[in-house]
Amino acid sequence: MNTDQLKSFIQVAENLNFARAAEILNISQSAVSRQIHSLEDELGTKLLHRTTRTVTLTPAGISFLEDAKNVMSRLRIAEQKLLRHQSANMQVLTIGCQNEANLDLLCKILKSCREQMPQLYPFLKVIPHRSILNLFYHEELDLLFGFQDDIPLKSDTIYKELFRIPLCCIVPATHPCASSSELAKETLYLENIVVCNSYAIPSKVAEMQNQISQHILPESTYMCENLQVLLTLVRAGYGCSILPQMNFINTDIRAIPLKDSEPLSYGIFFKKSSQSPLLKKFISIVTNTS
Repeated sequence: MNTDQLKSFIQVAENLNFARAAEILNISQSAVSRQIHSLEDELGTKLLHRTTRTVTLTPAGISFLEDAKNVMSRLRIAEQKLLRHQSANMQVLTIGCQNEANLDLLCKILKSCREQMPQLYPFLKVIPHRSILNLFYHEELDLLFGFQDDIPLKSDTIYKELFRIPLCCIVPATHPCASSSELAKETLYLENIVVCNSYAIPSKVAEMQNQISQHILPESTYMCENLQVLLTLVRAGYGCSILPQMNFINTDIRAIPLKDSEPLSYGIFFKKSSQSPLLKKFISIVTNTS
């Protein structure tokens, strides 16, 4: 997936007319059609329903339009910021994260880099899993932070591990087990559990949450769409959950290491072909201070 595909889809979706979209984009109508076809092939679904007289959005197209516009909006903001900083002696790195769970870990890394690279301007993008990968593979991100199991490695991609992150049981501070040194996952079979959308947390964490939820009654399982909602439900006492070890600001939560669980590998992904001195210096600082 690339920006040309997204631009073509957005214009056709908003105008419901291929000729008008081509006029706005200043390309041929056949080029617009090719971009739409290639996007649909890549996504494996039809986004538009076309007849000789009309163009309408399919349900998948309606859903995808908002995501496509969000991605393009974020890219436009990035471009504007880069233009503003070109004359300000600021060195910009575009850094990708695929979910909010990464930001706590990334904070530690950026603290070290801020001290050693005072001119560094880190432009952070937190974008859902599939979109962030496409931006990275199309070199619209300088580097990507994430958990090793969540990022498919291609031949031109390098991964360097920075941390091994334990899995933890996340419980309210008032929970009877809150002072335990570790907990077995079987302990949670008797609890309510909060389960998060798999794209909002590392895949191994989602897998563990789902394993535990299979032993718990449906009425004792609370579903949510993002990390902040998960933490809010745990804080409010609705249930416990599983997450990578994090530095929780709120004292309403306790993180207890999960017994006999394999730590997650967290690190940095970048392209072999990158020759940017700024990126090389950043990677050197990150890998030497982790």
